[in-house]
Amino acid sequence: MKISVIGTGYVGLVSGTCFADTGNEVVCVDIDENKVNRMRNGEVPIFEPGLELLFERNTKQGRLSFTTSLEEGIKDAEVIFLALPTPPGEDGSADLKYILGVAEDLSKIITDYKVIVDKSTVPVGTAEKVHAALASNLDESLFDVVSNPEFLREGVAVDDFLKPDRVVIGTSSERAKKVMDRLYAPFLRTGNPIYFMDERSAEMTKYAANSYLATRISFMNEIANLCEEVGADVNAVRRGMGSDTRIGKRFLFPGVGFGGSCFPKDVLALSKTAKDHDYEFKILNSVLDVNAVQRERIADKIINHFESLEGKTIGIWGLAFKPNTDDIREAPALYTIDKLLAKRAKIKAFDPEAMDNIREIYGDKLELVNDQYEAIIDADALAIMTEWSVFRTPSFKTMKKVMKRPIIFDGRNLYDLDAMNEEGFHYESIGRAKITS
Repeated sequence: MKISVIGTGYVGLVSGTCFADTGNEVVCVDIDENKVNRMRNGEVPIFEPGLELLFERNTKQGRLSFTTSLEEGIKDAEVIFLALPTPPGEDGSADLKYILGVAEDLSKIITDYKVIVDKSTVPVGTAEKVHAALASNLDESLFDVVSNPEFLREGVAVDDFLKPDRVVIGTSSERAKKVMDRLYAPFLRTGNPIYFMDERSAEMTKYAANSYLATRISFMNEIANLCEEVGADVNAVRRGMGSDTRIGKRFLFPGVGFGGSCFPKDVLALSKTAKDHDYEFKILNSVLDVNAVQRERIADKIINHFESLEGKTIGIWGLAFKPNTDDIREAPALYTIDKLLAKRAKIKAFDPEAMDNIREIYGDKLELVNDQYEAIIDADALAIMTEWSVFRTPSFKTMKKVMKRPIIFDGRNLYDLDAMNEEGFHYESIGRAKITS
């Protein structure tokens, strides 16, 4: 099958590459000429485990190519995926200008039947708006609009795409349904389901899923904060809760709030959709309020510990919003950095993948170093913001040797309390007892 993917961000590039790996001929379209040239030269512009291998294989075998020309990109394509940005506006609503702009452009160049797929996360009713934009210059017999929300987790996006636990397709067209069924068949050979539904239900499914997971995270962060007040251990509480089959173990880890490109944006967008329909979504509004406070919790712990941060050096481990990605969008580390800088602290930071993205934002306002131990040389304290595996079993002996003071503020609860006590660290985490050296 010939496929066009418009937009080469995380969703677009992973989708295009994985579709190519099942034998499809895929052309990815992007307006960024520099980015397209880099991809043509074999460079993967994002960090995503497993993507580089598939990218190299499919570009070399001619199944995956790149262009800046929309007309060239959709020529002979049976299916066109719209994987474009939908950034939040000032009121929290998803901005559809990129999607609707491309839809209007497509309406002027499509000459034969194509299935147009909304792959971006979009508000309920977007498929109808895309349909209207296409119909402005195009006979309705030449296209169908399908909603096909993605459920990719950054860091494991390739595995999620190749082995999805479900595929959601929103369409009222039997013709489009057959095309999408054939397209996804290679990914569902083990029997995982494909759910066909109407377009609006498919759009709502994406927002409902992400907002529910964000709610679980915020709930556990509230439990963690209460555990600190009453002297309970949130890790024990989490294990006790998670063993209940009605609840399950996933997304119950407390920390410094959720970030990334999906949860913050999607919760805001669903809340805005509710407001637009005169419905007060009280739970979602609370989720947003809790997260706004939680992402600054480590910074607040550091500020409360020191009388003044002026002249103090704080080392930071982890800048990406989660491990196994270089994505820093809405990363809790950013809020910590901003608050510490405002208190005149000096910051030395390390992340295995996100350094270049951080450098673009902060420049020389903080010091980015080559490894985790360099980040804590002469540091007054360490803040752990991302649970990269490399941070889980460090040399505490080396840490105590190079740090000015053995103080750790752990936003990801990586270390055992008894071990921290034995090692002689002042250790503050989330939802657990404070260890004072």
